[in-house]
Amino acid sequence: MAVQQNKVSKSRRNNRRAHDALVAVNPNECSNCGELKRPHHVCPSCGHYDDREVVAMTDDADFDDEDAA
Repeated sequence: MAVQQNKVSKSRRNNRRAHDALVAVNPNECSNCGELKRPHHVCPSCGHYDDREVVAMTDDADFDDEDAA
């Protein structure tokens, strides 16, 4: 069983964890619609990636509730 030799102070412990903070992503403009999107991801508003349409976007969805009784 591992037992520490000496107490690790709060300062030394926190200095070790100084690089563990999360960094905010840097959003880019979509080349097609101009909306902000994550880099190297498909644009969620228009479905384009690298000047080509990858995901076909629809204006509205038509859901029928015929089965619900």
